[in-house]
Amino acid sequence: MANIYKGNNIFFLGKWYGPRNIQPIIAIHGRQDNCGTFDKLAPILAKQRFTLFCIDLPGHGLSSPYPEGLIYNHWYDGVYVIRRLVKFYNWTNIIILGHSSGGGIAFLYAAIYPNDIAKYISIDNCCPSIKSPLKILPLAASNIDTLFDYEKGYEEDISGSYQEILTSMMETYSETLDKEGCEILLRRGIKFCHGKDCYSLTRDPRLKIDALTWFTMDKILDFASMIKCEILNIRADRGMQLDPPENYDIILDAIEGSQTERIVRVFVDGTHYVHLIHPEVIASIIINFLNSQ
Repeated sequence: MANIYKGNNIFFLGKWYGPRNIQPIIAIHGRQDNCGTFDKLAPILAKQRFTLFCIDLPGHGLSSPYPEGLIYNHWYDGVYVIRRLVKFYNWTNIIILGHSSGGGIAFLYAAIYPNDIAKYISIDNCCPSIKSPLKILPLAASNIDTLFDYEKGYEEDISGSYQEILTSMMETYSETLDKEGCEILLRRGIKFCHGKDCYSLTRDPRLKIDALTWFTMDKILDFASMIKCEILNIRADRGMQLDPPENYDIILDAIEGSQTERIVRVFVDGTHYVHLIHPEVIASIIINFLNSQ
């Protein structure tokens, strides 16, 4: 574990693979996950002399929680975290590796800072969540009120013995993640609460409220038109399904038709967590992309 940034009463924790004097690939996990999602992929890449900086985003894993009284925007918050790290370490021409919403954050960073990113790799996602205003607006009121409930101490998250939490997680992720993957995510995903064998989740419960962070298609297409860097998009055949499904290719087509230097699309056999279940398949694709010009 590495304390990778501390300042202004916040800290980000994570894992560093490879020499500390080499600018790393910045690895960003998905919403409600933590940097443990790269525990099986990162060592394979490190053996090929790639350095990775896998972080817990705020409200995830072991990093600082979100301040009380505020709502989060996972997408822009992720961009903010990456930018803070880039400026703190004086990195240039960065490379980002993102899984799920981590890939959406990479998309946003590449659009907002197109001259400061060389490449990004997105695993089973192409952009931030897209919904029409007709779907966003009816959920806004209930989402805001639920946030108030969380402030009062209302808590839906699971607490109990380790085995109870693991069993619940395995049931929730039964179609996407195996037992070993669940155990890996729980290493940074739970904390002692009270009693000998009682744990609660470390993630901020406000992360479950996401309707207020959705984007509209026209806005995403505007962002896509600004991207210049090289892109690798790895999509799992039993992975994330956008609503509607054709949006995935629409976004990638828009990026390809813009200013981007190169976009590589790879379709693989697997679920949304293919990188955690079959990391060797994903690793070979990433290595080929990073080594090619």
